[in-house]
Amino acid sequence: MSKKIVEHMTWHLKCCEDADEVIHPAGSEAWKHFDETHPTFAKEPRNVRLGLCTDGFNPFGCSATPYSCWPIFLTVYNLPPELCMKSKHIFLAMIIAGPKIPRKNIDVMLRPLIDELNELRTNGVETYDSFRQQNFIMKAALLWTISDFPGYGMLSR
Repeated sequence: MSKKIVEHMTWHLKCCEDADEVIHPAGSEAWKHFDETHPTFAKEPRNVRLGLCTDGFNPFGCSATPYSCWPIFLTVYNLPPELCMKSKHIFLAMIIAGPKIPRKNIDVMLRPLIDELNELRTNGVETYDSFRQQNFIMKAALLWTISDFPGYGMLSR
C-alpha cells in the first residue's frame, strides 16, 4: 500500500469523536462494542476491520439456464467513507458458482475463507507500515456481513 493509504488506515481513531450523526461505521455502537469486547485488538489502530458482502445472481440473466454466481467481497472499514467504498479497496475474496444456489452448502464453500480470517484475527501477519517505516503484527476481524435477505438467510445458518 502507498504511504497515503497506510496513513488513512488509522483515520477511524479521530473520525467520529464529536459527531452527532453516524457518518461511518467507526461511530456505530457495534464498532464501540467490538472495541470494548476485544481491547487487545482495538489497542492496535492499524488492525483491519472487515465487512463481508455477498449477493447471488444468474450470470445468464433471466434465461432458462439454471446457474448461480455468488461473489464474496471483503470491504476494509478502517478507511474514510470516500475511500472504503472505492472499488480498489474492495476485495473479491472468492466466487461461489454452480448450477444451483449454494443454500445449505455455503458454509462448506466459505470454510477456507473463514479459516483464513480466523488465523488473521488470532495470530495476525507481520506487515510493513510504510508510513511509520516499521514492521508490526497486523490482525484482521470480520465485524459484519452485508447482503440481501436471501443471502442473509444463508449466511446466518
